[in-house]
Amino acid sequence: MKNIDVLYTEWKSLQPISEKIQNRINQKFMLEFNYNSNHIEGNTLTYGQAELLLMFGKVDGDAKMQDLEEMKAHNVGLKMMQEEVKSTERPLSEYFIKNLHKTLIREDYTVRKEQEDGSIVSYTVHAGQYKTRPNSVRTDTGELFEYASPEETPALMNDLVKWYNETSSKGTLSAIELASLFHYRYIRIHPFEDGNGRIARLLVNYILLQKGYPMIIIRSDERDNYLSALNRCDTAVGFVPSDGAQAKIEQIQPFVEYMKKCMERALTIRIKAAKGESIDEEDDWKKKLKLLSVKTKESPFRTNQLVNKALEENVFLLNDKIIEALSPFKDMFCKIEVDHINFYSVDEFKRMLSERIVGDVYYSAIVITIGETLREYDIRIPIEYRFYDRSYEICISFKDNYKKETLRYNNSLSENQIKSFVNFVGQNFLQIYEQYLQDDKE
Repeated sequence: MKNIDVLYTEWKSLQPISEKIQNRINQKFMLEFNYNSNHIEGNTLTYGQAELLLMFGKVDGDAKMQDLEEMKAHNVGLKMMQEEVKSTERPLSEYFIKNLHKTLIREDYTVRKEQEDGSIVSYTVHAGQYKTRPNSVRTDTGELFEYASPEETPALMNDLVKWYNETSSKGTLSAIELASLFHYRYIRIHPFEDGNGRIARLLVNYILLQKGYPMIIIRSDERDNYLSALNRCDTAVGFVPSDGAQAKIEQIQPFVEYMKKCMERALTIRIKAAKGESIDEEDDWKKKLKLLSVKTKESPFRTNQLVNKALEENVFLLNDKIIEALSPFKDMFCKIEVDHINFYSVDEFKRMLSERIVGDVYYSAIVITIGETLREYDIRIPIEYRFYDRSYEICISFKDNYKKETLRYNNSLSENQIKSFVNFVGQNFLQIYEQYLQDDKE
């Protein structure tokens, strides 16, 4: 393969390229980068599912909600990074890195892990904040490899960002050398409790874009080579975290060579695209086959198990979320509760619906009782669930306002869909409550 300088010169000579070709390149990179970077960290979405999610906003087939949200958040982080590069007057900052992390992680969450002695330890992953507890990995030889301590991290990250901005302006390192060294130093600090690999790969492309080079992809099927190159550098640098955070370019040559191969591949693909040639890779047929199988796969017919899953994970969860959102008003009201108005118990309805004894509509309502004990007034928020053979609808209506979501039985409501429903109910409830107060004055 030609070296980077030759490929880069050829690529630049083909500029500018048409908008159509640029869109082809952008779409291929967006899908490949999000898919591979998340798969390195254990995301289980297939390539077909990732493509459907990122291109069309939905996924068929079984998929973990966490994996779906991770993939979408990572794509937002990619766009955010690309926008940041356009702000050429702004140097790299810790604020941007923390904000990028917050975008990827979305919100704080608790992790529970079993220790070697069988005990359970739990800790919180903080979105957009440096780690508050030590983090480490177990090597293949069984040894514990430590990253920078929580106490060291702020100073080391400050030094890393300062070093990058100064070195970048001096131009003493090539773009791929600068990106490689930044990646290695960052990973040796491991500043966050989670998401460090994804952040590192986004920042590598931030650096390359800043220097006028195309973005690269570290492929998940090369994960072992990627990690092996980093591990070989550890031997040369040493295992003290602060030494890793101050590594020199000559100490990380195995990783630089690996990253050069990634850049050569990126430039080769873009040169082919600029010349009007196919940019499909040898194994792209496998990805397309997976995509085709996902697109053509029908959602299953409703069964007792699927109906129960839909009710437990969506219907009753949504009721609880709405009540939780309205709970700050509970001192003003006599009560807030769910009224199931099908004239039989929830368990009976679940059984009868799955056996097709009853109709396809299930009704419930959030009932909010307001006012004084002697003069109560009920606000009823009707929720209708319509069950079909392969999908069901959630419908909430307030007079002229109406909101609906259609879901497959094997999919769950996303966090954004739940928030959207809760906000819809809250906004309309507030209008009704304000009208109640106005009527009460009159």
